[in-house]
Amino acid sequence: MRLPILSPDALSDEQKPLYADMKQGIQASFKGFINIRDDGALLGPWNPWLREPKFGKPVWELVKAIANQPSLPAAVREVAILVTGAHFRSAYELYAHVLVAEQRGLSDDKLATIVAGQRPVDLTKEEAVAYDFASALVNGGVLPELTYKAAVAQFGAHGAAELSYLIGIYCMVSVTLNTFDVPVPE
Repeated sequence: MRLPILSPDALSDEQKPLYADMKQGIQASFKGFINIRDDGALLGPWNPWLREPKFGKPVWELVKAIANQPSLPAAVREVAILVTGAHFRSAYELYAHVLVAEQRGLSDDKLATIVAGQRPVDLTKEEAVAYDFASALVNGGVLPELTYKAAVAQFGAHGAAELSYLIGIYCMVSVTLNTFDVPVPE
Protein backbone atom coordinates (compact mmCIF):
# COMPACT_ATOMS: atom_id res chain seq x y z
CA MET A 1 0.00 0.00 0.00
CA ARG A 2 1.52 3.27 -1.08
CA LEU A 3 -0.77 5.52 0.95
CA PRO A 4 -1.34 5.17 4.67
CA ILE A 5 -5.00 4.88 5.61
CA LEU A 6 -6.35 8.27 6.70
CA SER A 7 -7.75 8.21 10.21
CA PRO A 8 -11.00 10.18 10.55
CA ASP A 9 -9.45 12.29 13.34
CA ALA A 10 -6.57 13.37 11.05
CA LEU A 11 -8.72 14.82 8.25
CA SER A 12 -8.27 18.39 7.00
CA ASP A 13 -11.19 20.81 6.83
CA GLU A 14 -11.36 20.13 3.08
CA GLN A 15 -11.44 16.35 3.61
CA LYS A 16 -14.07 16.24 6.38
CA PRO A 17 -17.21 16.92 4.30
CA LEU A 18 -16.01 14.56 1.55
CA TYR A 19 -15.33 11.88 4.18
CA ALA A 20 -18.82 12.30 5.66
CA ASP A 21 -20.44 12.05 2.22
CA MET A 22 -18.34 9.04 1.23
CA LYS A 23 -18.97 7.21 4.49
CA GLN A 24 -22.74 7.73 4.19
CA GLY A 25 -22.71 6.63 0.54
CA ILE A 26 -20.57 3.57 1.24
CA GLN A 27 -22.88 2.47 4.05
CA ALA A 28 -25.94 2.94 1.82
CA SER A 29 -24.72 1.52 -1.49
CA PHE A 30 -21.55 -0.54 -1.12
CA LYS A 31 -22.46 -3.47 1.12
CA GLY A 32 -21.12 -7.00 1.38
CA PHE A 33 -17.38 -6.35 1.58
CA ILE A 34 -14.95 -4.60 3.92
CA ASN A 35 -14.68 -0.92 3.02
CA ILE A 36 -14.67 0.92 6.38
CA ARG A 37 -12.28 0.06 9.19
CA ASP A 38 -13.48 -0.26 12.80
CA ASP A 39 -12.11 3.23 13.55
CA GLY A 40 -14.15 4.69 10.65
CA ALA A 41 -11.25 4.97 8.18
CA LEU A 42 -12.22 4.41 4.55
CA LEU A 43 -10.57 1.59 2.58
CA GLY A 44 -10.48 0.68 -1.10
CA PRO A 45 -10.46 3.54 -3.61
CA TRP A 46 -12.03 5.91 -1.10
CA ASN A 47 -8.81 6.43 0.87
CA PRO A 48 -6.84 7.70 -2.18
CA TRP A 49 -9.78 9.84 -3.33
CA LEU A 50 -10.12 11.31 0.16
CA ARG A 51 -6.41 12.23 0.19
CA GLU A 52 -6.86 14.33 -2.96
CA PRO A 53 -10.27 16.05 -2.63
CA LYS A 54 -9.70 18.14 -5.77
CA PHE A 55 -9.85 14.91 -7.79
CA GLY A 56 -11.58 12.59 -5.34
CA LYS A 57 -14.72 14.70 -4.95
CA PRO A 58 -15.64 14.77 -8.68
CA VAL A 59 -14.81 11.07 -9.03
CA TRP A 60 -17.01 10.33 -6.01
CA GLU A 61 -19.85 12.38 -7.53
CA LEU A 62 -19.67 10.24 -10.67
CA VAL A 63 -19.57 7.03 -8.60
CA LYS A 64 -22.70 8.17 -6.76
CA ALA A 65 -24.46 8.99 -10.04
CA ILE A 66 -23.64 5.50 -11.36
CA ALA A 67 -24.70 3.77 -8.11
CA ASN A 68 -27.90 5.76 -7.53
CA GLN A 69 -30.97 4.07 -9.01
CA PRO A 70 -29.30 2.11 -11.80
CA SER A 71 -31.49 0.93 -14.66
CA LEU A 72 -29.34 -2.10 -15.44
CA PRO A 73 -29.98 -5.39 -13.63
CA ALA A 74 -27.59 -6.08 -10.73
CA ALA A 75 -26.06 -9.20 -12.33
CA VAL A 76 -25.39 -7.29 -15.56
CA ARG A 77 -23.62 -4.53 -13.64
CA GLU A 78 -21.48 -7.03 -11.76
CA VAL A 79 -20.46 -8.86 -14.94
CA ALA A 80 -19.32 -5.56 -16.50
CA ILE A 81 -17.48 -4.51 -13.32
CA LEU A 82 -15.73 -7.88 -13.01
CA VAL A 83 -14.66 -7.90 -16.67
CA THR A 84 -13.14 -4.47 -16.04
CA GLY A 85 -11.46 -5.49 -12.79
CA ALA A 86 -10.10 -8.68 -14.38
CA HIS A 87 -8.67 -6.72 -17.30
CA PHE A 88 -6.77 -4.44 -14.91
CA ARG A 89 -6.03 -7.30 -12.45
CA SER A 90 -7.28 -4.99 -9.70
CA ALA A 91 -7.22 -7.10 -6.53
CA TYR A 92 -9.47 -4.98 -4.29
CA GLU A 93 -12.05 -4.46 -7.03
CA LEU A 94 -12.20 -8.18 -7.76
CA TYR A 95 -12.37 -9.01 -4.04
CA ALA A 96 -15.27 -6.61 -3.47
CA HIS A 97 -17.29 -7.37 -6.58
CA VAL A 98 -16.94 -11.14 -6.45
CA LEU A 99 -18.60 -10.94 -3.02
CA VAL A 100 -21.29 -8.59 -4.34
CA ALA A 101 -21.86 -10.73 -7.45
CA GLU A 102 -22.31 -13.84 -5.29
CA GLN A 103 -25.03 -12.01 -3.36
CA ARG A 104 -26.67 -11.14 -6.68
CA GLY A 105 -26.89 -14.75 -7.75
CA LEU A 106 -23.88 -15.28 -10.02
CA SER A 107 -22.40 -18.77 -9.66
CA ASP A 108 -18.89 -19.41 -8.40
CA ASP A 109 -17.98 -21.08 -11.71
CA LYS A 110 -19.18 -18.08 -13.69
CA LEU A 111 -17.29 -15.70 -11.42
CA ALA A 112 -14.08 -17.72 -11.51
CA THR A 113 -14.18 -17.78 -15.30
CA ILE A 114 -14.70 -14.00 -15.56
CA VAL A 115 -11.96 -13.27 -13.01
CA ALA A 116 -9.63 -15.50 -15.06
CA GLY A 117 -10.30 -13.21 -18.04
CA GLN A 118 -12.46 -15.66 -19.95
CA ARG A 119 -16.06 -15.62 -21.15
CA PRO A 120 -18.31 -18.10 -19.31
CA VAL A 121 -20.38 -20.36 -21.56
CA ASP A 122 -23.46 -20.11 -19.31
CA LEU A 123 -24.07 -16.35 -19.37
CA THR A 124 -27.66 -15.18 -19.69
CA LYS A 125 -28.43 -13.07 -22.79
CA GLU A 126 -28.17 -9.87 -20.72
CA GLU A 127 -24.94 -10.98 -19.03
CA ALA A 128 -23.44 -11.95 -22.40
CA VAL A 129 -24.18 -8.51 -23.84
CA ALA A 130 -22.59 -6.88 -20.78
CA TYR A 131 -19.56 -9.17 -20.98
CA ASP A 132 -18.99 -8.48 -24.69
CA PHE A 133 -19.54 -4.72 -24.25
CA ALA A 134 -17.11 -4.45 -21.32
CA SER A 135 -14.54 -6.74 -22.90
CA ALA A 136 -14.52 -4.76 -26.14
CA LEU A 137 -14.16 -1.42 -24.34
CA VAL A 138 -11.39 -2.39 -21.92
CA ASN A 139 -9.41 -3.96 -24.74
CA GLY A 140 -9.34 -0.65 -26.60
CA GLY A 141 -10.67 0.91 -29.75
CA VAL A 142 -14.14 1.83 -30.89
CA LEU A 143 -16.93 -0.36 -29.57
CA PRO A 144 -18.01 -2.63 -32.46
CA GLU A 145 -21.31 -1.57 -34.03
CA LEU A 146 -22.92 -4.99 -33.50
CA THR A 147 -21.97 -4.93 -29.81
CA TYR A 148 -23.44 -1.46 -29.40
CA LYS A 149 -26.64 -2.47 -31.22
CA ALA A 150 -26.96 -5.58 -29.05
CA ALA A 151 -26.70 -3.42 -25.90
CA VAL A 152 -29.30 -0.96 -27.19
CA ALA A 153 -31.62 -3.83 -28.15
CA GLN A 154 -31.18 -5.45 -24.71
CA PHE A 155 -31.09 -2.36 -22.42
CA GLY A 156 -32.30 0.59 -24.52
CA ALA A 157 -30.19 3.63 -25.46
CA HIS A 158 -30.12 4.87 -21.86
CA GLY A 159 -29.06 1.45 -20.56
CA ALA A 160 -26.27 1.18 -23.16
CA ALA A 161 -25.00 4.61 -22.13
CA GLU A 162 -25.22 3.64 -18.46
CA LEU A 163 -23.22 0.49 -19.19
CA SER A 164 -20.53 2.56 -20.89
CA TYR A 165 -20.29 5.00 -17.97
CA LEU A 166 -20.26 2.11 -15.48
CA ILE A 167 -17.31 0.49 -17.27
CA GLY A 168 -15.55 3.85 -17.52
CA ILE A 169 -15.84 4.61 -13.81
CA TYR A 170 -14.65 1.13 -12.90
CA CYS A 171 -11.63 1.68 -15.16
CA MET A 172 -10.96 4.73 -12.95
CA VAL A 173 -11.52 2.66 -9.81
CA SER A 174 -9.11 -0.02 -11.06
CA VAL A 175 -6.44 2.50 -12.01
CA THR A 176 -6.75 4.21 -8.61
CA LEU A 177 -6.47 0.89 -6.78
CA ASN A 178 -3.51 -0.24 -8.89
CA THR A 179 -1.68 3.09 -8.69
CA PHE A 180 -1.70 3.06 -4.91
CA ASP A 181 -1.36 -0.74 -4.57
CA VAL A 182 -4.51 -0.93 -2.44
CA PRO A 183 -4.61 -4.36 -0.80
CA VAL A 184 -7.47 -6.73 -0.15
CA PRO A 185 -8.50 -6.42 3.52
CA GLU A 186 -7.23 -9.17 5.81
